[in-house]
Amino acid sequence: MSENKIENIRNVAIVGPYSSGKTTLLESILFVTKAITRKGTIKDGNTVSDHSAEARDRSMSVEVSVASTNYRDINFTFLDCPGSVEFIQETYNALIGAGAAIIVCEPAIDRVLTLSPLFKFLDDWEIPHLVFINKIDRNAHGYMEILEALKAVSSRPLVPQQYPIRQKDTCIGYIDLVTEQAYHYHLGNPADPVPIPEHLAEAERMARTEMLETLADFDDHLLEELIEEIEPPQEEILRDLKQDVSADLIVPVFCGMAESDYGVRPLLDALVKETPAPDITSQRRGLQTPTDDETAVQVLKTYFTSQGKLSLVRVWQGRLKDGMVLNGERIGGIYRLMGQQQESVNQANIGEIVALSRMESAKTGDTLTNCPLTKPFKSLPEAEKIAPVYALAIAPENRQDEVKVSNALSNLLEEDPSLYWEQHGDTHEVILWGQGEIHLQVALDRLKRKYSLPMSTNLPQVPYKETIRSSTNSHGRYKHQSGGHGAFGDVYLDIKPLSRGEGFNFHQTIVGGVVPRRYIPGVETGVREYLQQGPLGFPVVDVDVTLTDGSYHSVDSSEQAFKQAARIAMTEGMTKCKPVLLEPVLAIAVSAPTEFTSKALQLITRRRGQILGYDTIADWKGWDKVTGYLPQAEMHDFIVELRSLTLGVGFFEWKYAHLAEVPDKLANGILEEVASKNGQ
Repeated sequence: MSENKIENIRNVAIVGPYSSGKTTLLESILFVTKAITRKGTIKDGNTVSDHSAEARDRSMSVEVSVASTNYRDINFTFLDCPGSVEFIQETYNALIGAGAAIIVCEPAIDRVLTLSPLFKFLDDWEIPHLVFINKIDRNAHGYMEILEALKAVSSRPLVPQQYPIRQKDTCIGYIDLVTEQAYHYHLGNPADPVPIPEHLAEAERMARTEMLETLADFDDHLLEELIEEIEPPQEEILRDLKQDVSADLIVPVFCGMAESDYGVRPLLDALVKETPAPDITSQRRGLQTPTDDETAVQVLKTYFTSQGKLSLVRVWQGRLKDGMVLNGERIGGIYRLMGQQQESVNQANIGEIVALSRMESAKTGDTLTNCPLTKPFKSLPEAEKIAPVYALAIAPENRQDEVKVSNALSNLLEEDPSLYWEQHGDTHEVILWGQGEIHLQVALDRLKRKYSLPMSTNLPQVPYKETIRSSTNSHGRYKHQSGGHGAFGDVYLDIKPLSRGEGFNFHQTIVGGVVPRRYIPGVETGVREYLQQGPLGFPVVDVDVTLTDGSYHSVDSSEQAFKQAARIAMTEGMTKCKPVLLEPVLAIAVSAPTEFTSKALQLITRRRGQILGYDTIADWKGWDKVTGYLPQAEMHDFIVELRSLTLGVGFFEWKYAHLAEVPDKLANGILEEVASKNGQ
């Protein structure tokens, strides 16, 4: 394959919502192109792409899978992308290397909105794409109704290239709107040409007119022909389709039933005739024409297999050769993937997607080149990293495995950059962040299967803090005598609250040397140590402490003794200062389709949130962004309910904003729970 001409190479991503039939479509493509001799099914767990244990267990794609085939002398590489919104980062990372994409959807108007984020990403990146309406036999609406619904979520005009032929409750064929030829489906064989049914003649003419008028928006000659009622030749229509699709000006629409292989061959024909060759895509990204002098590839996905690390890359420029040094590392091997199968190759041409072994420092999104350090290569743009929105505290079931956790998590994050982990400074928990419950469960399954690290989980603790409402003066004396030198420290402290966010201040107003200067750091240390756990059991913030007086012993005093005296003073004084519980509050920005904005507002306020405002998203028609504050204690399953209210497409971003007092009734419950856990 690497010896083929660039114009005979295509790489295509298959995307769409969960359960739309993407994996089934790929299985059908591989079958009709004779890349496989028998089709697998999702139910049986034997498809080419969903080969991982995590995918089979859930009957859904959980990572990008790769398969290659040949059709009409074009060498195709297909990227089967996950449909679940929880794995959308995988899809976006793969799409930036694709020359074209197929959006697979069902003929359900109420689910069209789930396609909106995909259309937005493809349009923003100017990736040519087609729509394949799968399961067209289950269409409960008119074909043109579905097209109208699809138009509402695409910023590019949709162009129907087929019109389905229905008989009673099923679809038996289609009309090609370019050639005006009707076809009937036949199981196991290409569709047969038939006359256009008389009852569909008018509907076909209207759909074809819509297609031509849309093409005429980008072709003045075609517009003149339509005005003068001249029938444009098929060659001109096909030329316009290729130009407009390649330039991401229009979105052709096809239909079929992938499970029965219906509509798959016409879809492949369109990919051959209408999608751009890889050098055109490279030029659009600002890269040079093909050259062997400078090779540039981009990592789309990282896999850790039993044989080691594999980096899935797209060749953007030049020719990739076995043994080549990229970014200072020598390639350990070049492989073409077919699901979990690997075929070793010696080289790969521009536009091809292959896997490289033993590129240990390469990360997903990285640009790898053979350029010398004296002539650096500009990095290719990466898909924006999606912020994590769901978390679990994790710990190895076997405490002896704790030393293995860090390395295993690092590998896990290389495979899936939308994961994030941290050792929380306040709660001391290891927290794994991701995009949802299924996402984290898949990650935990991988830890168990790949790294023999079964983990226990629980909800992360909220990092509460505490502060004080009033001031006091406090005295602390530490005196200890046990033979020889004793220990003596004596301090008077003024304790008072600070404004929220000011932290901690320590002062001293000692006069006359009643506390020698060398002992004052011990006082501050004692105060700081006490503040790590205040009277309510949480770290103390926004407190001002001043050392005002004290006394010392010329023999028995020491810095350590004054530290203990300070702790005694703080312990006695802080309980008199009306301690109050504080909780972290997050600044959130919720994005959702306009029709769900009111539900997003209610969701925030129902969780003790505060609305700051909402407005339309400037570059996303029909979407709003709501900003506000949300207590972190209310965040855990916020994304779950948000998706439930918005057909799965709503999302939010967050960052820490400030601390706020916990309402008294809620605070009492929290403190009672803490006391119960501590056995008090």
